[in-house]
This record gives sequence, C-alpha cells and structure tokens, in this order.
Amino acid sequence: MTEAELYDVYRGVYVPKHLHPPESLKYYEDFTFRPDDVLIVTYPKSGTTWLQEVVPLVLSGGDVASVRTVPNWDRVPWLEEHRAIVLNLEQRPSPRTFATHFHRDMMNESYSKVKPKVIYVMRNPKDVFTSSFHYYGMASYLVNPGTADEFLEKFLNGKIMFGSWFDHVKGWLNVKNEDHIFYISYEEMIQDLKGSVSRIGQFLGKSLSPEVVEKIADNCVFKNMKQNPMSNFSLVPAEFMDQKKSEFLRKGVAGDWKNLFTEAQTERFEAVYKDKMKDVTFKFAW
Repeated sequence: MTEAELYDVYRGVYVPKHLHPPESLKYYEDFTFRPDDVLIVTYPKSGTTWLQEVVPLVLSGGDVASVRTVPNWDRVPWLEEHRAIVLNLEQRPSPRTFATHFHRDMMNESYSKVKPKVIYVMRNPKDVFTSSFHYYGMASYLVNPGTADEFLEKFLNGKIMFGSWFDHVKGWLNVKNEDHIFYISYEEMIQDLKGSVSRIGQFLGKSLSPEVVEKIADNCVFKNMKQNPMSNFSLVPAEFMDQKKSEFLRKGVAGDWKNLFTEAQTERFEAVYKDKMKDVTFKFAW
C-alpha cells in the first residue's frame, strides 16, 4: 500500500493512520501536562522501548512488577497514539510517564507552559535507518520499504513516518537554556548501562543505591528485555507486526548498519549528514 493509503500528514510529517487517527491527535493537542510528568522523546527506532523499561524501574526504585505485568505501551503510553484516549491518563497518580515521537515544534501549548521533564534519546542515524528498514518490512501499517536504496532516499528526504531524522534531532538539540531536558544517546547506554541508569535517576530526583542500579541494569539488558512479553511486542497480533519476518527487538547493538550499507550508500548518507548537521555540535560514534 502507498503513503496516501497508510499515512496522514500531520503538521508536515507522515503519521500512520492505524496508530494515529485524527481523534488521538486531537487528544494530544488538548492534553494537560503536569510539572512532574516524565516524557520520553525519540525519533522512531532510537531506543524508546529501552527507556520505557528503564524509566518506570528508576521511578519505582527497582520494583519490577510493572514491567513484568503491564505492556510497555500502557505503562509508558505514546500521547499521540489512539491507545492514550482509553487509558484515563488524567487519573494516573504523579509522576506519570509518557512517550512521544513528536518534533520539538509539534509539542502542544500545555507542554510549553508547564515544561515537564524530558528525556531525549538519540541514536546513530545509520543504525536508526537500519532498524527502521527491518521494521518497515514487518509492520503492515507502514509502507513497504522496498530496496535499501529506495528506503535510503526516503529516509534522507524525511518521507517516512515522523519525517526527517535530521530535523527531529536538530529541533530538540537546539532548545536553549531548558534544564528540564536530559539528553542521552543509545550508544552511551550500550557502553555504560549502569552509569546511564544512575544519571537518569539523578535527573529524575531518585537516589538509587548501587544494588538497585545493578538490578535495574540487569533487567534492562537487551537479552532480558527480549524475553519479556510485556516489552518485546509479542502481544501484538501478527497481522500488524509479523515477527517471523523480523523481530521487533532485533539486535539492540551499535554499528549494525555495517551489515547493511554498501560503500556507495555510506558515502551518500555521510554527505547528506555532513550538510544537514553542520551546525550541530553533538557527535555520534560511527
């Protein structure tokens, strides 16, 4: 199916109709934040599921009950998805935890006034592309990626769901003097998960003992998350996600792009990256 059949255009970017019908987008526009809300912000395939595991464990002091019994899309719901409407989010006790794939300039009026806590997760865009390529091949509500060359051009031009990776990252990195935003990279978490858990805890005002940090990190190691049916999306019917084609939690590594990219694709990607990100000081580990 084509983009016109599967996607709507919302504020200039594609959103899958199946996940983001007009009523759910309207719900987000009218949503009222609280100052102690925690909002996980990512471009798709940048570590959302990982943070949906880490943050509830940090806030609960390492209590694994919620991550073992509640699907991640309910324990940390996406505010712009249809599921948010039926979860009575207004009744949830503080601190509430949410996720969003929205660009900075897509945030609603309440966000700008209240300034809830934000954890913004970035990932090497070559790995984002690689993960997305496999994801688009298994999710029926997304346009088939075609060949790697075809999907690469769509990715570089922002003609995929939630638009341009470059615009998304630049928009959130260019926010000035807002200490309610915490930045972390997927690669940092791979290199030092316990240190990342501790830093997230400090940002959220949670003092975690070394034993609790160890417990959280162990629960959030990729191989353990992959075995958790509340986190691995195995509860999603195969008609929407065919995990026989590609697992949702596939590898959880840095550098998998090297197994996909040709030399020509690497040169093409890096030329566009150099041009679009020339004013960005954040450096990704290739």
